[in-house]
Amino acid sequence: MIDGGEAIRRLALNVARYTGLAPLARPFVGGIGAILMLHRVTATPEKPDSVNRHLNIAPSFLDAVIADMKADGYAFVPMDEAVERIKAGGKGGRFATITADDAYRDNMIEALPVLEKHGAPITIYVAPGLIDGTADLWWDVAEDIVNACDRLTLATTNGPAVIDCATRARKTQAIARLHAYLATEVREEDLRTVLRDLAKSNGVDADAPRLRTLMNWDEIHTVAAHPLVTIGAHTINHSNLKRLSEADARHEIGAVKDKLRAELGREPRHFAYPYGYASAVGCREVGFARDAGYVSAVTTRHGVLRAEHAGFLHALPRISINGRYQSLAHIRTMLSGVTTPLANAGKMVVTV
Repeated sequence: MIDGGEAIRRLALNVARYTGLAPLARPFVGGIGAILMLHRVTATPEKPDSVNRHLNIAPSFLDAVIADMKADGYAFVPMDEAVERIKAGGKGGRFATITADDAYRDNMIEALPVLEKHGAPITIYVAPGLIDGTADLWWDVAEDIVNACDRLTLATTNGPAVIDCATRARKTQAIARLHAYLATEVREEDLRTVLRDLAKSNGVDADAPRLRTLMNWDEIHTVAAHPLVTIGAHTINHSNLKRLSEADARHEIGAVKDKLRAELGREPRHFAYPYGYASAVGCREVGFARDAGYVSAVTTRHGVLRAEHAGFLHALPRISINGRYQSLAHIRTMLSGVTTPLANAGKMVVTV
């Protein structure tokens, strides 16, 4: 998935790192803790050169990050305890909690052994539609579509748009164009139909990416029983809530509780907004998550936790541990808190 704030975050990170500002600023902006965000954790990604490779880190890097943070005094706690520590203003020392979006199979196979080594809990946010097949890993399917053809035609409001996919460089550009088309030009309600029509016409199996990389319900049952694992909600169909009507958005946020309770015998207490950036979650969506009764809700907004977040438990920021930043120096810089205001227009606490 393409995050529109990535360029700003990268600039902020490099400015802070290379000016030596991070360690000097930490006592003032370091906050009380952090929520780490993962997606995939595998040493052997199926497509090492994928445009989506930023969603993956190696298990060895996760091991190094946790060890480094523990050596720096962080206590790794489950999400329930993280919320209580936020409410208490961080009393008890710096803390961290680990989250992972989408329920990738490698979270269980390759990440969990690392977490067991360190006794580090994790919250895995599940979108049942991705597991059942009523929703698609469209960002992976889009890449498969472009890789399967030399030319792609999109039905835009201005008429047919032909995209050249003939070379590697053109394919990279085409994937970005297709991502933008699906995420912003196609109605959210129509995304699945449009995606699957493109996949079928180009000989691509739209189910393959999710079947290959996501857990099935049996595996989710197994991982949910692990003492280090909490299962959270990620909407029914991994929808961009801001692009839905109020009724549909409330359904995506609320009905997922019923679905997960029916599957796992326990109602999820914690929620993650799909995509999680400004064009996917705002005041309206935060209110819906609060109304649905979740204890917490996390965004993908960059930032460390501060005591003030006790008043904004349904708009919590996270620190992305991803393939672009597999460097302990980068992680230390982000955890220092110095990149939080740099990435958020000067704000230490972003409420939506």
